[in-house]
Parts: sequence; structure tokens; C-alpha cells
Amino acid sequence: MTKRLVPGSLRLRFLLAITIWVALGIGAIWFSAVGIFSAHVEQSYHEELEVHVRELARLAELNEAGEIRLSRPLSDPRYDVPFSGFYWQISADGLEPLRSRSMTRGSLDERIAHSPEILHTLDNGPTGPAITYGLVEESPSGQVIHYVIATDQSELDRLIDGFTRDLTLWLAVLGSLLLATGLAIIGFGLHPLDRLSRAIARLRQGKAEKLEGDYPAEIAPLVRDLNAYIHQNADMIARARVQAGNLAHSLRTPLAIITDEAERLANNPECSQAAEVLLEQGKAMEQQIAYQLARARSSSGQPYAARPTRTPDVAVPIVRAMERLHPTKRFTVNATGCHRRIIPVDSVDYAELLSILLDNAGKWAHHEVQLHFECEASGPFIARICDDGPGIDTEKIGEAFLLGSRLDTSKPGAGLGLAIARDIAEAIGVELRLENAATGLIATVVYSPSDCSGSS
Repeated sequence: MTKRLVPGSLRLRFLLAITIWVALGIGAIWFSAVGIFSAHVEQSYHEELEVHVRELARLAELNEAGEIRLSRPLSDPRYDVPFSGFYWQISADGLEPLRSRSMTRGSLDERIAHSPEILHTLDNGPTGPAITYGLVEESPSGQVIHYVIATDQSELDRLIDGFTRDLTLWLAVLGSLLLATGLAIIGFGLHPLDRLSRAIARLRQGKAEKLEGDYPAEIAPLVRDLNAYIHQNADMIARARVQAGNLAHSLRTPLAIITDEAERLANNPECSQAAEVLLEQGKAMEQQIAYQLARARSSSGQPYAARPTRTPDVAVPIVRAMERLHPTKRFTVNATGCHRRIIPVDSVDYAELLSILLDNAGKWAHHEVQLHFECEASGPFIARICDDGPGIDTEKIGEAFLLGSRLDTSKPGAGLGLAIARDIAEAIGVELRLENAATGLIATVVYSPSDCSGSS
């Protein structure tokens, strides 16, 4: 699935949408939960300190010696543990302050205790910043007594940090599970599109004549329309081929008659110039008819019905035909490493292309024509036709593909072969190029698929 997470893919869009939604949801839960918990803990601490400062005021008393004493310890034992973070202090003018056992050093600022109402602030305590509460009351003798109680801010922060840490961990696990669930949902929801993609690949490779399989209601109409289009396109191309062939054949008889009459008129000195014009135009028409018939024979117009090409099987009947057509030339095939290699290119078109190139090489070769197939597991598929002939002038290689081009009129032909080969190559999506070599001419056919088909 990772390979399909490419820019612009539906999977990547869905995954980004799910990731953003999960991040927003988890973030909202995190901030709201931390805020609610912090407010709750702070409120609990404030209520607890208010209770303890009032309890401290009830338990405090002046003995006969004028000293401040507690009738009993506070109900929370943490005030008796040294540096526990929980402290209290009672002070009065002219008297020695009384402090909790937890406060072995330092003191609390009694200025917060200046009102009968309980007031609080964040102040410096014996062990750092502390939440401090205080109030004042008068003793029976009218003496003002200051009651101060405090808790380290770190105690509150510790509780909040612990909750935040645990919450972050669990929300991270939850977010990961939600993303994994999202990926599973994406894979399940887009699985029909994967099946459709494989069905199209089978169609392109000629392993099927239509899109096969059952699809969800959202995709089924598209599949039906595509199948109808494929069928209609195949029928239209078949009719076009028949019509093109019929037209070409129907023109050949009148053209032959015109050519015969032109040749007869050429023997008459008075009509020789007109006859030459007729013969020249007749020859051009014959070239066009032969060219269009060759194109009509090609099945490249229906790529989805193409029959895949298997190497080197495709070359065997062609080489045999070339050996009969050019009996004085030797034809060899080298397909090392490419046996039973299948490429999704129509076998009829590919065979026609190789046939034209091998025939052209056979005309020009002195002794030998070699056909080499080269392939790699994930690279292009290459066919090279090499001959030991004279080659072509480098500046004239481009002219070799022009319709009716004959670089050497001493050889038979109408100058159509390479022009037709070029059109077939363009139609089936392969690259065709000519280049000179030390031993002759090399014609190279390169198929570069986006994903090469493997061996069968």
C-alpha cells in the first residue's frame, strides 16, 4: 500500500484527511482533558487549604505563659513530615511564631493574613513557590493572630504533569489505533478500484476481452460503460479496416487500367509527356494505397484488445520467412535471458514491425542479419536488428522514414517500409531509431513500460 501513496492518489488524500481529523480530535481531547483536570486539582487544593487554615485557627490557643500552642495536631499528617511541601505558621505581635514540624527552616510571609476573610496568593515557601492561604483572628484578649498555611506549587504541578504524561501516552496509542483503522478502511474501501486496475491491466495485456469482475454500485456503471465503449471501439475499428481494404482494392483495378493506358500512350511521341505525368501520379497513388493497406492491417488501433507479445516466439516465423525471401543471407536470433518474456504490445503489430526491419536489413546486408533481444527485470525491452551492409549516411537517416523515400534506387521497393514501421512504432508506444555501426546499420526498437511484465 505504501507504493500507492503517491502525490495526488486517493489513498494519500484519504490518509491526510484522516490524519488531520485524528490530530485535531486527539489535540482537542488533550487540551480539554488537561485543562479540566488542572482546574479540578487546583480547586481541590484550594478547598483543602481553606479547610486546613480554618482548622488551624480552631486548634490554636494561647497558654498561660502567653505562648501559642495547638490543642492537637492538624488532621493531615503531611504537616509533620520535614520538607513535605505542606506547611503552616501562626504568628502574633510580640510572640514567637509557631511553625509546623515540616518547616525545619525558613518561614511563611504573614502579610497574606491581614483579613478575617481567607485570602490566597502564590508566594515563596521554604522549598520553592507555594500556594499560600491566610487569615487573621483576634484572641479573647484582643490580640491579633495571623494564620498562614501553604502547599508547594510543585505538588500541584506533579499531579498535573503525571496526569498529562499518562494522558499523552494513552492518546498517542489511541491515535495510532485510529490511524491504523483508517488505513484498513481505506484499503477495504478502495479495494474495488485495485481490482478494476488489475482488470484494465489484463485487458491491455490481451489476457481479457473486457473488464471482468463484480464491482460496487458506485463503480459498476463506469465498468459497464467502459465495456460498452471497448466493444463499440473494436467494432468500429474492424469496420474501418474492412472499408479501408475494400476501398484500396476497389481503386487498384481502375489504377491498373490507367497505368496500362499510360504505358501504351508513352509509346506515342505525341503523348509521351502526358503519359509520363500519368505514370508518375499513378505510382504515387499506388504507394498511398499500399501504405494505407499496411496501416489498415495493423491492430494498433485497439490497444485494449491487443494480444501480448511473447519473445522470442514472435520472431521465429518471421526469421523463417526472411530466410526464404533472402536465401543468400544468414539470419540469427539471440534472446539470452529473454525467453518467455511477455510484453503488453500487440503481437501482430510487433511482428509486422520486426518483419519490416528484418526485410529492410536483408535487402542491404552483405552476408548476415542478427536479431538481438535484450531485457532486464525492471528495465526496458530492446530488440536490435543489425546487418553488415553499407549503412546510411548520418545526415540522411531522418529521410529514411519519409513516405516513398528510396535512398538507393538500385534496390527493389517502393520506399514504404520504414515509413510504415515508424507509424506502427508510434501507435504501439515503442521507440524506433536507426544508427550506423562499424559493421553496418542497427535498427533499435525499445519498449519502456511503466511496470514491466514478468515472465510467464
